[in-house]
Amino acid sequence: MSRLFAEVYLDEDVSVLVAALLRSRGFRSVTTRDAGQLGQSDSAQLDYATDHSLLFLTHNRTDFKMLHREYLSAHRDHWGIVIASRRVPTAIAGNLLRLLNRMTADELRNLLLYI
Repeated sequence: MSRLFAEVYLDEDVSVLVAALLRSRGFRSVTTRDAGQLGQSDSAQLDYATDHSLLFLTHNRTDFKMLHREYLSAHRDHWGIVIASRRVPTAIAGNLLRLLNRMTADELRNLLLYI
């Protein structure tokens, strides 16, 4: 199934304000709290996002760069991982919105991107 707009899952280290800003622009965004996933391991968080066809947003470059490699080497797909520099929520949301408006959900699949 082809998907135009990505839906976003925010790691618990990303401000929930980013989710609110994305929602205000019409994008579905799910926080770890929304999903009942607070305190889960990084691997479990990415598995959840993958199982629910969600683009993953995090600040955790080290662990998710490694998880991205593990997924690819195991021939597993994910819906994309975006690693955001720590900035104010409005800047993160703005950078992510530019990305979401430029690339489809299908184009983001299996990519590791930095904003």
